[in-house]
Amino acid sequence: MTVASDTELIVVETEGQVATVRLNRPEKLNAVTQEMSDALVRIVRAINDDPAIRAVVYTGTGRAFSAGSDIATLDQYATPWEFRNRRDYCDALRELRKPVIAAVNGYAFGGGLEAALTCDIRLAADGARFAAPEITLGWIGGGGMSALLAASVGASNAALMLMTGDPIDAQRALAWGMVSEVVSADGLLARAQEIATTIASRPPIAAETAKANLRAAANLPQDQAIAYERELQGIAFATADAAEGRAAFAQKRAGVFHGR
Repeated sequence: MTVASDTELIVVETEGQVATVRLNRPEKLNAVTQEMSDALVRIVRAINDDPAIRAVVYTGTGRAFSAGSDIATLDQYATPWEFRNRRDYCDALRELRKPVIAAVNGYAFGGGLEAALTCDIRLAADGARFAAPEITLGWIGGGGMSALLAASVGASNAALMLMTGDPIDAQRALAWGMVSEVVSADGLLARAQEIATTIASRPPIAAETAKANLRAAANLPQDQAIAYERELQGIAFATADAAEGRAAFAQKRAGVFHGR
C-alpha cells in the first residue's frame, strides 16, 4: 500500500517505515485551507491503514512550519456554526495512531502551533518562532490551543502567550518544555527522521500503545491512568512481538517485530 497526497499543497514521502508529511504552500507560509484540511484527513486515514508505516514526521516547506488557518478564506463559511463544524487539520492529526514528530522549521503560529502541540514529539530549528496570535484578531484558538499549550508550558506561560499573542523563540520554547530539541535548520529534518526511524524499529503495537497511554495519562485522574496503563501493558505483553522481544533478549540478538 502506498500513501499519497491528492493535492500538491501537501507532499507525502515514504522512506522505509517512516512517512514524512509536508505542508507545501510556502508562498503563504503554509497557511492551511479547507482543501488542505480535507486532504490531511484522507492522508491520516491512509497512514493509519498502512501497517508498513510505523512513524510520521510532520513539517512544512520554506520558512514556515505553518501560519495556521488561511485567514483570507475564513469568510467563506456561511455561518459561525458551519465554521465550527468544518473538518479541521488539528483534529486530523489527533486521529493519527502512529507516533508523529513535528519538525518545526520556522513560524508555528495559530493553528500551526496547535498542530505542533498535537504531535507527540517536537523538534525546532534554531530560527523557529511560536505564537498564539488569535487574540490580536479578536478570537482564540479552537484546535486545542489552551489545553495543549497549558499542558506543554504551564498555566502562566500559556496565559502569557494566549493573552498577548506575542511570539517566543526556539530557545524559550526549549526552556519551557514546548520542544525536545533545538537543532540547526539544515539538520532539522534529518534529526526528526532519525528519531522516527528509531521509533519505527520498535514493536509497532507497543509504540502505538505508548502513544495511547500518554494521551490517557493527560486526561484521566492518576489512579485511573495507572489502571488503564496496566490494562494496556497486559494487551501489549500478550502480543507475538512481546514474545519475540523476550526471546531476542534471552538469545542476545536484535528483535524482529511484525506488529502482531
